[in-house]
Parts: sequence; structure tokens; C-alpha cells
Amino acid sequence: MVTIAATVVAMLAFAGNSILCRMALANGSIDAASFTAIRLISGAIALALVMLLSRSGRHFVSHGSWLGAITLFLYAAFFSFAYISLAAATGALLLFGSVQGTMIAVALYRGERPVGIEVLGWLIAVAGLVVLMLPGATAPSPGAALYMAAAGVAWGVYSILGKKQTDALAATCANFMRSVVFVVPLLAISIAELTTSWNGLLLAVCSGALTSGLGYAIWYVALRHLSSLQGALVQLSVPAIAALGGVVLLSEALTLQTGLSGLAILGGVLVALAGKAGRSGSS
Repeated sequence: MVTIAATVVAMLAFAGNSILCRMALANGSIDAASFTAIRLISGAIALALVMLLSRSGRHFVSHGSWLGAITLFLYAAFFSFAYISLAAATGALLLFGSVQGTMIAVALYRGERPVGIEVLGWLIAVAGLVVLMLPGATAPSPGAALYMAAAGVAWGVYSILGKKQTDALAATCANFMRSVVFVVPLLAISIAELTTSWNGLLLAVCSGALTSGLGYAIWYVALRHLSSLQGALVQLSVPAIAALGGVVLLSEALTLQTGLSGLAILGGVLVALAGKAGRSGSS
């Protein structure tokens, strides 16, 4: 029951990042650079407190890496700038597809050869992304879509780097702390557009401390009792939760185009994961 509860809370937190970011940027209560900066700083503080309270001050700065911090920063920055115009559901689908695409590309580069059903699944997912980007009233702007795709690539690389870490929570905390260094140049080059309000500040802090920092900490608790396949499968719920949150909290319309593309992307990934599980089980 603890694992189930932790998994549900973590998925709500991951989807909450999309909703909070879109909520903050859609009405102009904060700019994207400030949102990114506050999210990373508050996330670093929250994770540092978790580490200190749970591990009696155990040293954790030696974990993680500067490359991990850079990819984390790039993910957060591109994520924020994309959500200036993207709907919550569209952004979550583009992010999810880009993350999976990056991890597939790296696996192929390293010599992994997928079986037929995996290839079919990924082709279905790619078709879903194509449907999402088809010209129309609900198609995302190319610039915003490119930003979110870049965020997905950065998060995919960050996830791959994280697989090498022996202590995922400590590495995440250290990477968040290192990423704060890159906040200064981001704010400097965006100084003319900086704007914030108490509402925007609160949403950014919630995104950093709660849905990012504490959300990741809870997720690592759940992962201790989940297989790799189970961990991948439950994350399929994130775009769906983000879409529902966008409809309920942001009054966003769930269009047929978004719905069909979402089904194709998530369904394709599900098929590919099933194929991968079968290949692993027979090896």
C-alpha cells in the first residue's frame, strides 16, 4: 500500500509540473526565466532538507555530476519557455515522446537491437507525434514544440546519466544544487523580460519544492519496490493526468487531434515496452 500510494503521489507530482508551469506562464504572472530559476532553487532547498533530515547530515555533494546538472538545467529552462504557449496536455505528450525517443536513440547507438514488436510500438508513437504536429487550429507552434522537444532530449540524457548513480536521490539533490549556478546567466540574458508576482512566485516554489523536489524523493521511495518495466509503465499515466488537469484547472479543450495523438503515443510506447519485457524475459 505504501508503494502504491507513493507511486500515485509521484505521478500526480510529475503531471503537476506541467499544470503549475502552464498556470503560471499562461496569465503572465511570471516570466519563463524567473520560473526556471525559482523552480531549481526551491527544488535544491527541498531536496537538501530531505537529505539532511533522512540521513542525519550525510554528505551528498560528491554524488551527481556537472553534466547531470547542465542537462537538468536545460530541461527546466526549455520546459518553462515551451509552456508559454503550449497547453498542458500537448506539452506533456511532446516531452514524454522526446524523452522516450532520446533513450531509444542512445540504446541503438550503444548496439541494442529491438525486436519487431518494439519497432512497431515506436513507429505507432512517432505517428502519434506526427498527428499532434499536423497543421490545424490545435497544432502547437513549431517554436514551442521545438523547446519542449529539447527539454525532452535533455531529460532523456539526464535519465540515462542517472542510471549510473548508486544513490539516485543523493545524485538528484547534488545536481539540483549545481544547476543553480546556471540560473545567474539565464536571468542576466533575460533581464529585460523579467517579471513576477506573488502568484507566480508561489506557483514556481510549489513546482520546485513540491512537485519537483519532494515529488522526486517520493518517486525514489516507490522505485525501490517497482521493476524497471513497472516504473516505465506507470509513467504512461503522466500525460493523461496532465491533460485532465489542464481541462479541469486551466479550462483547456481536449481536442480530437490531441486525444488521438495521445492514444497513439502512449499506446505505441506500451507496445514497445511489452516487446522489450518479452525480449528480456526470453534472454
